[in-house]
Amino acid sequence: MVTYIDAATAPPRNTGAIRLYGPDGFEGMRRAGQLAARCLDELTHLVRVGTTTLEIDDFVYRFGLDNGAIPATLNYRGYTKSCCTSINHVVCHGIPNDKPLRDGDIVNIDVTLILDGWHGDSSRMYLVGNVKRAAERLVEVTWEALMRGCAAVKPGASTGDIGAAIQDFVEAERCSVVRDFCGHGVGLLFHDSPNILHYGRPGEGVTLKPGMIFTIEPMVNLGRPHVKVLGDGWTAVTRDRSLSAQFEHTVGVTQTGCEIFTLSPAGLHKPPYGI
Repeated sequence: MVTYIDAATAPPRNTGAIRLYGPDGFEGMRRAGQLAARCLDELTHLVRVGTTTLEIDDFVYRFGLDNGAIPATLNYRGYTKSCCTSINHVVCHGIPNDKPLRDGDIVNIDVTLILDGWHGDSSRMYLVGNVKRAAERLVEVTWEALMRGCAAVKPGASTGDIGAAIQDFVEAERCSVVRDFCGHGVGLLFHDSPNILHYGRPGEGVTLKPGMIFTIEPMVNLGRPHVKVLGDGWTAVTRDRSLSAQFEHTVGVTQTGCEIFTLSPAGLHKPPYGI
């Protein structure tokens, strides 16, 4: 049984009920989402051969503080960095370190900034130097999968419609959808109900209602969908060492469709970013 609650009267924790936000919530998420998007825009100039992911993390930390925001991942459940940097066969939750990026790498940077209590959550893929066509194509497929997922969002649709739109496209492109991780409700909480699976059947799952806010963040592998988490407890990698890519937007269900809060204000939606 799915329960929907007015976000204004909901307790400050994930109870399993789905929050429905009003105009104030949507405005707060616009500001937080655009700040996260601006951060990812700025990173375009930093992601290059020789840059370390620790330098990227430092930039995210400083960018957040300079704009009155706090990185949500910093000290979240023991995580000590301000963003996640997932390179090549790392699916998600890669931990920034002092290892430099190499020519041909693909890297996902996942940023969540808390601005006035609202969580702007988004990630993009970046191409480092001369990337092989197979990797470039994987990134293109993953971006298109995200946008097809977003296009499925409207009142009366279901979370299964989102998953099916993503899965059908990805598998037609002979790639696979990771099933171990999913999108999630977001807003005043970093992770809230419902879970947003990136696979499924049309009509199944939770019915979408105006006021719902959540992330869509498909992870797509060139090989098989199976992943494993390394000994650090965070870094998830493909079991077959195949390349993986991910894009993420935070979206809200409107009266007529979908509002994407984390669109790039500079138009840097998918790589290559024109620099």
